[in-house]
Amino acid sequence: MVGDKARGEMNAFQRNESKETLFTFISAGDDPPKGDFPVQKKSPKLCGSNYPLSIAFIVVNEFCERFSYYGMRAVLTLYFLSFFHWDENLSTAVYHAFSALCYFTPVIGAIMADSWLGKYKTIIYLSIVYVVGHLIKSVGAIPSLGNQVVHVILSMVGLFLIALGTGGIKPCVSAFGGDQFEEEHTSERSKFFSIFYLSINAGSLISTFVTPVLRGDVKCFGEDCYALAFGVPAALMVLALVVFIAGSGLYRKTPPQGNVLLEVCKCIGFAIKNRLKNRSRQIPKRDHWLDWASEKYSKQLIGEVKMVTRVLFLFIPLPMFWALFDQQGSRWTLQATKMNADFGIYVLQPDQMQFLNPLLILVFIPIFDLGLYPLINMCKFNFTPIRKMATGMILAGMAFGLAAVVELKINETDMPQLVPEESLIRVLNLAKNPVQVTIQDRDLFQQPVEAFQNPAEYSKLILNGEQQSLRFTLQHQGLSLAFNYTVKEKSVYSLIVFEAEGSLSSRLITDLEAKPENGLAAVRFINGLSQDVNLSIDSKRFIAVQKNYSASEYSLLERDKYNNGKCITEMGEFTLELGLLDFGASYTIVITNVSGGDVKTWKSEDIKANNVHMAWQLPQYLLISAGEVMFSITGLAFSYSQSPASMKSVLQAGWLLTVAVGNTLVLVVAQAAPMAQWAEFVLFTVLLFAVCVIFSIMGYFYVSVDPEDLEEKEEKRETSSRGNMISLVTQKTKL
Repeated sequence: MVGDKARGEMNAFQRNESKETLFTFISAGDDPPKGDFPVQKKSPKLCGSNYPLSIAFIVVNEFCERFSYYGMRAVLTLYFLSFFHWDENLSTAVYHAFSALCYFTPVIGAIMADSWLGKYKTIIYLSIVYVVGHLIKSVGAIPSLGNQVVHVILSMVGLFLIALGTGGIKPCVSAFGGDQFEEEHTSERSKFFSIFYLSINAGSLISTFVTPVLRGDVKCFGEDCYALAFGVPAALMVLALVVFIAGSGLYRKTPPQGNVLLEVCKCIGFAIKNRLKNRSRQIPKRDHWLDWASEKYSKQLIGEVKMVTRVLFLFIPLPMFWALFDQQGSRWTLQATKMNADFGIYVLQPDQMQFLNPLLILVFIPIFDLGLYPLINMCKFNFTPIRKMATGMILAGMAFGLAAVVELKINETDMPQLVPEESLIRVLNLAKNPVQVTIQDRDLFQQPVEAFQNPAEYSKLILNGEQQSLRFTLQHQGLSLAFNYTVKEKSVYSLIVFEAEGSLSSRLITDLEAKPENGLAAVRFINGLSQDVNLSIDSKRFIAVQKNYSASEYSLLERDKYNNGKCITEMGEFTLELGLLDFGASYTIVITNVSGGDVKTWKSEDIKANNVHMAWQLPQYLLISAGEVMFSITGLAFSYSQSPASMKSVLQAGWLLTVAVGNTLVLVVAQAAPMAQWAEFVLFTVLLFAVCVIFSIMGYFYVSVDPEDLEEKEEKRETSSRGNMISLVTQKTKL
């Protein structure tokens, strides 16, 4: 997904009637040079056209940078989950904390560019910070480098520097590209932003598909290769910096001109301070609270700030949309890890599903612009920008409603959630005849357990405390045998019943309490032979299992068919065929005997495989991507049309801050109110629908204005005022 919403910004260009402000509203206060600034040399043209050669370096730089950012972010949640072994809530919280920081830091970049360094130097310096962050992040993903504390520290430092770099250059690069065009080439400049927009989506689309492959399909240090998945984006960011510097001699570089965002903040601050200062004095009331800044600031600036604050007030409900939208990289990715990813010709990685968003955006924009919106207009329906944005909210809410339904279906194959003084138990009968099992007068198993049959569902065992010693009674062919075992709360057990030395015996072994993570399969072995065995599963993994029904630890494997394993015994080496080990399943493999040149095994599926296909996520991606087109693109075009040209950058900062606040909301919910995942999806759905109603009411009372008309009225008023002054001076002169 293209989280910086540049696709919306670029398309807003195509809807903005004022061509002179095509790049100012995404710059952070950058306007074309005015006054006595040095004349910039003209850049060579591309193939004799009016396109400066310098834009080629900027477009390639943006492609590499976006590949770098989205490639790294695509695998970030699974990195926290699998590499650090954090739980889902903590992984989600840190992911969204990082995302929020990426949208707070553009304000820093804007101030640096407009008040101090200029756009070119800001891009260079913060890109170096960006590269250093990527390198530290990649080194932190090398398993052999220190302990987990070292990995966490390096990763957090790397993420902080990446957030500072990507956020800091965000308001500068596109505006710097606009600076390369001469003022008379507005049409070429507009087309450049379309190319710029395509480079962003191309980088996002390719990286969100490729980096999960580098993570999951390439193995290093014996596990998923996160070092490579972070290293390749780091290399792309180095390339982005090199390409940008290579074009240095071709760029037109405008000097810093002061940041209008700071001026607006000072104006608002002075108005509030002045109002509080004069609260107790008998001073005539003023029409608007911002009028209290008139002692220090011009009426034109105050009037423009009034227009901007009206739009910023409409921004208040918007963070809730982004709270849902940005969970594609966290909660939806975690959901995909619990689904069947086999598409027949290709097995999709769970974090690869994110590539659907930029792909669908590229498809939906022309469909909406050339098909849907004209069709709605033909039906004489007044589909105003507010209504489009509200519709986008509804679509996003529906997407999360579908995600909740999918989550409930996924939960059908999950292990039950245990509470204190509860445990689960089942029986694996490896004897020749049925066995009746009772546990200290608890009638858990109604029927005798058949030999070598897939066991029934786990039965819930209620204890008297954190742990309890229980008496297990086995009835077998008229004989009754008793065994004592200690059972702990919130644990899952299998009672293995087998024949040994002509009698019946048993073992109580601990099972997995939850599905294996990331769609992996878990397998353990029970050795039913009278001799120790060494097992090889995939030519890399060797497991030693002692004789007489001892059980091995669980091994986690990629989903695949394993029919070329080896079983090494005192009698020789035999082929071990395990068959398909499916997504998210847990298996117990019992080695029963050796006959001729073969090892006989029996496989039990302890935890069911993921049976909900990942394709069921497609409807929710379709809905939220359609919602983004209606919400983001329309919102930018509308808000910028409602503000004067000099204030476009203020709205850009406000828009980015709504994304930051939205990610902060997810962070708060993930940490403060842990709940079942389907319930959390429903909560976000309800919240967004409620916010949509509030936003619609606010929009109903909002009166659209044309900033150009207001500016013309202000100019006429000033002209009239100057005329009156001249008339008075003339009259006094005559007198």
